[in-house]
Amino acid sequence: MGRRYAIYDVFTEKHLAGNPLAVVFEAEDLSDVAMQAIAQEFNLSETVFIQRSGSAAYSVRLRIFTPWHELPFAGHPTVGAAVAIAESLYGGSEKPLDLMQVLEEKVGPVRAAVRLNPRGATFAEFDLPRKPSRLDARFDKQAIADALSLKATQIGFENHVISFWSAGVPFVTVPLHDVGAVAAVEFDPQRWEQLAPLAEGRLAAAYLYCRGGINHMARFHARMFAPEMGITEDPATGAAVAALSGAIHLFDKLVDGHHPILIEQGVEMGRPSFIHLHLDIAGGKIATARIGGHAVKIAEGELVV
Repeated sequence: MGRRYAIYDVFTEKHLAGNPLAVVFEAEDLSDVAMQAIAQEFNLSETVFIQRSGSAAYSVRLRIFTPWHELPFAGHPTVGAAVAIAESLYGGSEKPLDLMQVLEEKVGPVRAAVRLNPRGATFAEFDLPRKPSRLDARFDKQAIADALSLKATQIGFENHVISFWSAGVPFVTVPLHDVGAVAAVEFDPQRWEQLAPLAEGRLAAAYLYCRGGINHMARFHARMFAPEMGITEDPATGAAVAALSGAIHLFDKLVDGHHPILIEQGVEMGRPSFIHLHLDIAGGKIATARIGGHAVKIAEGELVV
């Protein structure tokens, strides 16, 4: 007996851009070993498995796997799964539809809003299940520069410095001087593994960012490298943006109010992605945070396992 799957490009409105995601439907009977093997077979940065939830409070349960291991939370699988579920149920609608889902993930419940657009790409946005928290770590700026094949003087801009954050998955956020410095990075996974801190049971990935972008609407330009996850480079990383939101709030000293921030990623890979971050600041703290983006289906089929 086969089971349906689909491939979506996430954080993009165009086919063959953004971050590809495999979505496997009706995965209740798959073991952890089987899901990990299927994720290795797809060999994408993440594969998400949709299962019935054991609680009426949730729309579905999501299990998220990289080629190497399971994640408690990830942004592009959350956006992609929310879009895939909505399109599977209501894709024949001739009018725009606004839908709400509560997704059960290992990090906790994730509330996702979806806008189905019959004449364009579907958009999904979710509330961060955890606010970003700064983790304790000390960094050798020169060692990080060596792991990135850059000069130490290319690290940092304004008052932004290297910092360590998690909103479910840990990332070292590394500010770089400009877009040229980000583009010049040649990442050395062996050197990174020697210096990266451990948190929440895993080695932290590297999220590199600078102000501005190739697209004039982008506030930040980014790249992500995660050798511990089996990801050479990722075209779009919602969990990293969730972590970065803490650094943006801290270093940019955001005032109370609503702050929409567009982050571009994947440009150097030829897969430009656009991640929408919305921060609501109250009393000098992050009150709420949301991440969203478009997703487009590029393939569908049937798994015979």
